[in-house]
Amino acid sequence: MTLVLGAIADDFTGATDLANNLVRAGMRTVQMLGVPGARTLLDDVDALKDVDAIVVALKSRSCPVEQAVGDSLAALDWLVGQGAEQIFFKYCSTFDSTDEGNIGPVADALMDSLGARQTVMVPAFPATGRTVYQGHLFVGDRLLNDSGMQDHPLNPMTDADLVRVLGRQTRHSVGLLDRAVLAAGPAASRQHLETLAGQGVRHVICDTLDDADLDVLAAACVDLPLVTGGSGLGQALPEQYRRKGWLAAIEDAACLAPASGNPLVLSGSCSRATLGQVSHFLERHPGIALDPLELALGDGRLQAVLDTLREHYRQWPGEPILVYASAEPARVKVAQEQLGIVRAGEVVEQALATIAVTMIREGVGRLLVAGGETSGAVVSALALEQLRIGPQIDAGVPWTQARVGGGTLSLALKSGNFGGVDIFTRGFELLGEVTE
Repeated sequence: MTLVLGAIADDFTGATDLANNLVRAGMRTVQMLGVPGARTLLDDVDALKDVDAIVVALKSRSCPVEQAVGDSLAALDWLVGQGAEQIFFKYCSTFDSTDEGNIGPVADALMDSLGARQTVMVPAFPATGRTVYQGHLFVGDRLLNDSGMQDHPLNPMTDADLVRVLGRQTRHSVGLLDRAVLAAGPAASRQHLETLAGQGVRHVICDTLDDADLDVLAAACVDLPLVTGGSGLGQALPEQYRRKGWLAAIEDAACLAPASGNPLVLSGSCSRATLGQVSHFLERHPGIALDPLELALGDGRLQAVLDTLREHYRQWPGEPILVYASAEPARVKVAQEQLGIVRAGEVVEQALATIAVTMIREGVGRLLVAGGETSGAVVSALALEQLRIGPQIDAGVPWTQARVGGGTLSLALKSGNFGGVDIFTRGFELLGEVTE
């Protein structure tokens, strides 16, 4: 068996999002959590025989540039060792990063290692309202810098012009493949990319308004050593792999073992979408709010939360409950001013990770986590190595399952901006339906 696609994702929810799209498009996919050990899967023929794609989930979106580059190159070396035909660098569909990176520096490092002279940048995911026109990124009908992302606590996005944004992150030329060229089809798009490459343009931002544009882009870039973008591109690439003879036609096998254990929602995201989801859930189920300033004072508040959760499940076993640090920008800013941006995020992530580990040990078997940084912290604390991708709850948000201790954990990792307003309640309903 030849591994077709090796993907490197800069956060855990983004990795799950991509793996979800690959599975739905007919690729048997394994998601690895963190840079795999040198021998992981490498010599296990049985483990690889039914795998078409491997997605390595890193926590590299907001870390120092040097760490992001180092971890990404380590993941690349491992994936190349597995024989991947193409490499995919996955970042968020809102392109969130700082002016220093990490999207540009990581892409440059991967290209250098692969000897690639050009790559495409396709962050758009039309199914979730992320589109690009004339190089400008939209979230729904709003420019990126007017979508709420300008208030992101770690990577505020105040510029929607991706050619300009990426140009501040790389010393190489950045160009545009616009909608007019896309409308002419794959051949015209490939020719445009070749022309730009001849002009020394290394990174190409790609307009994308709908799924048909993704199909054109997939056909135009399937032969590139490296492609980059959001998970939308992941839904279009498998068909191109089949046309090249790399991938057999495979029925969707995204089934999971029966789910069991108490249901819990953990939310650290402060995106507008998650705030609406938290509010919707709290109208129907109980919740516990976390305050970073209280958490920073010591373990007393955390222990009180754990005791409240234990009492909840004692009285109402099987009833979902939410623990959340999600808050409006003004409240987040107060905590950041007193604790510092990094520390404010760390105390929340550590608390939610501790809650996850403790409550899973005490009987939680269905866990839904909102927020990329929070998901990374939870997965790291649980020391999970890989996830099996299951049915989709909402675009970009599937249920997964992993082995934890001697049991099975049903786990959904939701990017902050993803999902309908009722995703927390509907997610558990769906899980019961598909695993009964």
